[in-house]
Amino acid sequence: MEKISIVYFGTPDIGLPSLEHFYESDNFEVLAVVTQPDKPSGRGHKLTPSPIKVFALEHNIPIFQPKSIRKEPEIIQALKNLKPDFFVTFAFGQILSQEVLDIPKYETINLHVSLLPKYRGANPIQRAIINGDSETGICTMITELGLDCGDICMREPISITPAMNCMELFEICASHSPELLEKTLIGIKNGTLVPEKQCEDGVCFADKLRKEECEIDWNKTAQEIHNLVRGVYKCPGAFFKYQDKIIKVMETEVSDENLEGKNGDFVRFSKQGIDVKTASGVLRLIKVKPEGKGEMLARDWANGLHNPT
Repeated sequence: MEKISIVYFGTPDIGLPSLEHFYESDNFEVLAVVTQPDKPSGRGHKLTPSPIKVFALEHNIPIFQPKSIRKEPEIIQALKNLKPDFFVTFAFGQILSQEVLDIPKYETINLHVSLLPKYRGANPIQRAIINGDSETGICTMITELGLDCGDICMREPISITPAMNCMELFEICASHSPELLEKTLIGIKNGTLVPEKQCEDGVCFADKLRKEECEIDWNKTAQEIHNLVRGVYKCPGAFFKYQDKIIKVMETEVSDENLEGKNGDFVRFSKQGIDVKTASGVLRLIKVKPEGKGEMLARDWANGLHNPT
C-alpha cells in the first residue's frame, strides 16, 4: 500500500501516542507537525515546548508553531507546498480556517474524546466524569468550521468506572485513539468508509472549566462532590478552604451514612481518612494536597492540625 502522508496537529500529552503510531507505521508518512507556541511553565516561567514538539524534535520532523494559524499566510503556504493526503488534528488548541481545512487531498480528520454530539467543546473528559456518566468514548470526524459538528467517521465507546479520575480516562482515550485514526484514514482513502451526518439530538457542550467550579460546595451530595474530585483531578484539582489555606482534594470515597453535623463538618477521623458531612451522605477524604505542601494521606494532614473542626 502506498504510504498515506499526513500533517499532525496536536499539543498536549493525550495526542502523543497517535503521533508516535503514525511515525512508526509503515502505512503513513508524517510530513510535519503543527503545535502551539512554547509556553511559560513552572516557578521560573521558563518557555517549555509541547510534548508534540519534543517528539518532533527528537525525530527530525518539521515543526510549525503558529500563534494563530488562520492569520499566518507563510505557514499556510508551507503546508500547501507539502501536498498532504490528510491533516490529523487531536487537541491542537486553535480553530482552523476553511483555507487550511481545504489543503489536504482528502480531508482534515479530528479525534474527539466523547461520543458526539454529546460534549462538543473543550473539556469533554472532565465533564463526563463530573456529570457522573458511566460511559464516554472517542470518535473521528470530518473537521468543519463549527464546533465539533462535522460528519462522524468512526466511534468507540469507553466505560467510566466509579473510581476513575480524568487522568486515567485521558490515558485510556489516548491509547485507543491511534487504531481508530488509522482505520479512519485508510477507510476514507480507499472509499470503504462513508462519514455520517452528526445527529443533532442530544447535543450538549463541554465548556472550559472555570476555577470557581472546582471549589467544593459541601451543600451538594457526597456523590456529586466525589465526581467533581475525579473529574478535575490535577487539572486543576477540586479544593476547599481551611483556616485560610487552600486544600486540594486528590482522592475520595462515598458513604451513604447519615452522621450528625452541618454540611462541611469533619464528622469522623480514622485510619482511612476524614469523613465530611454533605447534603446527602458522607464524603471520605483519603488524599489531600495542602497549600504549599505535597500530596499526603488525609489522616496525616489531620494529625498535624490543631483542634481540627
